[in-house]
Amino acid sequence: MTTYQVGYFVGSLAKASINRKLARALIALSPRELEFHEIEFGNLPLYSYDYDADYPAVAREFKAAIEKADAILFVTPEYNRSIPGALKNAIDWASRPWGQNSFTRKPSAVIGTSPGAIGTAVAQQQLRSVLSFCNSPQMNAPEAYIQFKPGLIDDQGAVGDKSTEEFLRKYMQELHGFIVRVMTVLPRQK
Repeated sequence: MTTYQVGYFVGSLAKASINRKLARALIALSPRELEFHEIEFGNLPLYSYDYDADYPAVAREFKAAIEKADAILFVTPEYNRSIPGALKNAIDWASRPWGQNSFTRKPSAVIGTSPGAIGTAVAQQQLRSVLSFCNSPQMNAPEAYIQFKPGLIDDQGAVGDKSTEEFLRKYMQELHGFIVRVMTVLPRQK
């Protein structure tokens, strides 16, 4: 049995984020072949190419966390019909300096939750566009736009709705299969 390391981003910096609850649920429902570590980015300064010649330690540690992962899972809200600013800033740090893009050939998947009826559809579409530019193979199906309602997921990640729980379990099984396929075709370069 091969175990894959999955780094995950929670797009919201809020401690009580519903997307953090969703991330906990996804981890709990995932196949045992996937191991998770959160890649935190809230302490990154705003990106500027002025840093490219000498990345600060926090940015080097951030890029190293991405590079040690076999795959990346983005669990993100939608802010003003877009990607949260802090998440976009993190992606900018990870993709630079030019020629040192940490997302190159790294399998990725996007999911999110919001109280709104369309979940996080617009933010996810924009994030997929950015990840395409970053040369990150993406799991395109199933798409997952979760409308968050009270009681859907508790603080520990337990899902209160059986059909949502089953959907999220299948999503994580699909993620595992996607990682296996990508890693077979594009093995990690050491």
